[in-house]
Amino acid sequence: MKPSLRVVAPGLLTTVQDLGRHGYQHLGIPVCGALDPVSLRAANILVGNAPGAAGLEVAYVGPTLAIEADDLRMAAVGAEAAIDILDEPAALSGRRVDGMRSFRARRGEAVRIGALMRGVVLYLAVEGGFDIAPVLGSVSTCIRGGFGGWQGRPLIAGDALPLCRTQASEREEVKLEGLDLAPPARFRAIPGPQADCFSQCDIAAFFNSEYIVGAGSDRMGMRLSGQPIDHLRGFDIISDGIAPGSIQVPGNGQPIVLLADRQTTGGYPKSATVISADLPALSRLAVGAKIAFEPVTLEQAEAAHCKYVAEINALPEKVVPLPRPGADVIPVLLACNLISGVVNAAA
Repeated sequence: MKPSLRVVAPGLLTTVQDLGRHGYQHLGIPVCGALDPVSLRAANILVGNAPGAAGLEVAYVGPTLAIEADDLRMAAVGAEAAIDILDEPAALSGRRVDGMRSFRARRGEAVRIGALMRGVVLYLAVEGGFDIAPVLGSVSTCIRGGFGGWQGRPLIAGDALPLCRTQASEREEVKLEGLDLAPPARFRAIPGPQADCFSQCDIAAFFNSEYIVGAGSDRMGMRLSGQPIDHLRGFDIISDGIAPGSIQVPGNGQPIVLLADRQTTGGYPKSATVISADLPALSRLAVGAKIAFEPVTLEQAEAAHCKYVAEINALPEKVVPLPRPGADVIPVLLACNLISGVVNAAA
């Protein structure tokens, strides 16, 4: 029997994602991929996978997954959530494990991820990855196109995701130290490419305003509610290419930040573009979060990207061994005087 993860409960929106399907936007095929590639990479590093291997992107509320393999090593990175290893899928409680570390679960057990807090996405990586055939070089799920991932859709109860390994490798568990996933006070953006479709006053007002992430947000785009941006010459332009982080302004003047599942072209003016270094943190924001922007130059954006890439490449250096249970007690015991007296048995 092929090793697998069986979906007992799918959560609100759980999909298979890697780093995206690049090179096909000229054919109208979106990139897709992880909303937060930093957390996906970190989860993969913890279990020993290549950083870009496919994992499960969990949004809002997590799934319950039954282990149908001898044992598996997994890791969860991203938003905070209660993660429990259950003795069997129907159990009401189990042993709690933390995020930012690797852990093992065995055949017959189940992993349950609860509601997400302080973020909207979490990534679950499995050692060895999933045995899923790529489509156009990627196993990312394109929900609107109905392809990629597992049957081109979010997971549903009863799915059995095939795994590449039936047993975890023999090694100590590890954790990540020093990975800061907190959002910045203001997200950096480059004005344009259609900033001339708005008055300088409105562009300045955009960068001086605070917005709220709206309920209509999804993997395609983050809808913002706040100070409207007025158009100088109407809100229709000749459709052109959409970059990740593009901030479109439709007729109602409320900005939309375009994310992983964005369309390849669009006909609304774009007032600004969130820089690549800040886009993973922005994509973690939940509905209701407050958000503000600050303008930067292209040179500043390039410098921030170089720093971001260096931090990504340094993630393996943040991996440290996880202390064995009770290891922190031993130094305390050795420092105590546990002997109250001595008896000479020969006397």
